[in-house]
Amino acid sequence: MVPIVTFIGWHDSGKTTLASQVVRHLKQLGYQVAVIKSTKETGIAFDTPGTDTDTHRKAGADAVMLVAPDQMVMMTDNSGQSLTTLAYRYFPEVDIVIGEGFKNARQIAKIEVFRNSEQLLRDQVSGVIAVASDEKISGDYIFRLNEAAEIAAFIEKRFLQDAGKECDQTTLLVNGNRVPMKDFVQDALAGTISGLVGSLKLGSKDIKTIEIRVTLPQNN
Repeated sequence: MVPIVTFIGWHDSGKTTLASQVVRHLKQLGYQVAVIKSTKETGIAFDTPGTDTDTHRKAGADAVMLVAPDQMVMMTDNSGQSLTTLAYRYFPEVDIVIGEGFKNARQIAKIEVFRNSEQLLRDQVSGVIAVASDEKISGDYIFRLNEAAEIAAFIEKRFLQDAGKECDQTTLLVNGNRVPMKDFVQDALAGTISGLVGSLKLGSKDIKTIEIRVTLPQNN
């Protein structure tokens, strides 16, 4: 299970700057990091008018992916998927997903960034595990805005040092939501699926991961 930590705060609180600095420190520590950012802005230009991808979008494509030698970029409509679903579906192989925004996400660890102690979110939302501010405030796990390295170390100790020991062998998503499974259930499901795949005689002995997507028929 990929750990997720999201930075929350009001506009211009400094969360983008701090989150990016924490990402840089986590990378320097040797971790693979993905970032998912939430915004209330609409109509943001992700591509240049007149390009091939822009042409496909204007033609009505629901999603467009650009595959280049150095990168892949995907553009799609917002289907309302949760932060957890986005992380598990698109970034299953990274060590951690850092979010920005998503203050109302359920069961997600949050670090609040603020400059005005009269506008605290930690009393309004769940999951706030730490606070970053230059204001005077009491509580556990309080960091200054220039302590990105310390916050990265805090995240590493809390979510990453034992990550390999707790890594799920099998992940099950139902309607985009992760279903927790005990170890013996994971082993049984993985054994059944790998056995079926092995019976197909694909000719490859280097299979590391198997992904299955099942769409059930809808009763009208």
